[in-house]
Amino acid sequence: MSFIWPSLLWLLFLPPLLVGMYLLILRRKKKAALRYANIAMVRESIGRGSRFRRHAPPALMLAALVVMLMAVARPETVLTLASRTSDVMLSMDISGSMRAADIEPTRIEASKIAAKAFIDMQPRDVKIGITAFAGAAFLVQAPTIDRDALLATIDRMELQRGTAVGSAILVSLKTIFPDAQIDLGQMSPQERAAQQRQGGQALGQGTPGMPAPQPRQPVVPGSYDNAIIIVLTDGNTNTGVDPIVAARLAADYGVKVFTVGFGAQPGGGIAEFAGQRQRSVLNEDSLRQVAEITRGAYFHAASAEELTEVYKTLNREFFLETKKTEVTAFFAALAAGLTLLSAGLSMLWFSRVF
Repeated sequence: MSFIWPSLLWLLFLPPLLVGMYLLILRRKKKAALRYANIAMVRESIGRGSRFRRHAPPALMLAALVVMLMAVARPETVLTLASRTSDVMLSMDISGSMRAADIEPTRIEASKIAAKAFIDMQPRDVKIGITAFAGAAFLVQAPTIDRDALLATIDRMELQRGTAVGSAILVSLKTIFPDAQIDLGQMSPQERAAQQRQGGQALGQGTPGMPAPQPRQPVVPGSYDNAIIIVLTDGNTNTGVDPIVAARLAADYGVKVFTVGFGAQPGGGIAEFAGQRQRSVLNEDSLRQVAEITRGAYFHAASAEELTEVYKTLNREFFLETKKTEVTAFFAALAAGLTLLSAGLSMLWFSRVF
């Protein structure tokens, strides 16, 4: 524990002076008691219980004074508190390669199980949205605190062709900032068609192939504390928006993007999809760049257990903040409580405050 105003701790020299004055008063009272002829009778009338009652209220008041003087110096300590993060966009890869069985029972099933566990970890007031992406990216569940709706959405996910990591980031970003002028014009015609088939709202206006408009006043990367984006993928982007372009836009909005590479074989996994054998190659360099640009972090999970640990790490680091916090209010409340207790005992035992 430390103090913001340590120079005021000199006030703690006052309690020892008060203790000295208290002992002096007791000594004078003891001398006055010697005037009685039978000292044994006086001691018997006082009793040990009476001695405790006589000294307890002053001792409590002295403790209250010490705590109050410490509060004046504004104490602070390191505490673990709930963070301000209120929204999480969970973006999940549903490309055909997620059918690979290098992770039991399959990558997609393992990712669903881990995602459900992650949802259960979150405080009840944290809203979670889900973006699914393959050859197109679309919002499948708007941010909500309804855990049953989230779990049902995950269960309904079906595999498709392609991998569009960058588009998933943009759709998640637009969900966090629905009124922002985020242009998804760089999306392929197939992606825009998928958005319409999903019944999603228009996520922006623009001309295909033109650069997405930037925020008028970019903020410091990673400075937005109210929401984060988590992207899980087992492959390499082969359609849609360049992930680096999407990451730069997310950085301009201050949103951190945490990327998770999934698969026991980062260099390639084989899966059967639509009667064909597919090989996925995880682009870890791209995922690292996305995380670095947005001030997030990159993780790799080679098993279902490791993926669960990744989600636990994210939960600890971004929903529980360990930081130095001023605790003056706590000390002031403790001092007030000790004062009331001292006064209450004095009234109960002696029918007077002190």
